[in-house]
Amino acid sequence: MRITVFGAAGDVGSRVVAEAVARGHKVTAVGRNPARLADSPVGVIVRQGDARNVEDVASLSAGQDLVISATRPVPGSEHELAIAAKGLLAGAAASGVRLLVVGGASSLFIPDSPGTTVVDAPGFPDDLRPIALACSEQLDVFRADAAVDWTYLSPPALLEPGERTGRFRLGRDELIVDTAGNSSISMEDLAIALLDEAERPQHPRTRFTIGY
Repeated sequence: MRITVFGAAGDVGSRVVAEAVARGHKVTAVGRNPARLADSPVGVIVRQGDARNVEDVASLSAGQDLVISATRPVPGSEHELAIAAKGLLAGAAASGVRLLVVGGASSLFIPDSPGTTVVDAPGFPDDLRPIALACSEQLDVFRADAAVDWTYLSPPALLEPGERTGRFRLGRDELIVDTAGNSSISMEDLAIALLDEAERPQHPRTRFTIGY
């Protein structure tokens, strides 16, 4: 497949690029600062671009099979998530390409707590509320769109660098937890799930989630 990855220099994006290359896909890695992509795997095409910019998304996705977005705003710029979502959707609509987005966990429902989302759960950290609410708004933008073939992947509560195991569970709108109540996934395994969805679409125009 020909895949364009926005946010390719980030922690998640770089692992998505590596996973896609390992599977033999032709990858275009996109970042606002191409210098941060200097260490991309051999064969990766590096381009400058911004997911918030409709023209950038349209031009960098033209002729591609799929666009993956793994962008993450810096603290204080959380509002950019919804802006980027609109840019990605408009650009993808212009090029007719499929869109796969790494989002947030905030809107997932807590197991055995009907109607309670992660961000509304007691004890949710105040310092994480801005990005959590921004991720919820981001998902709302995608859910309001009926023109683009999009898929939104919500990670579990904890997403961090780790081991590539290939062993995990998938779900829809409920936070996945293990027997000890932990909710986590490595970035490496999230990249596996993302590329699995890229190759064998199972969640058109909807959200799914992952966890151990």
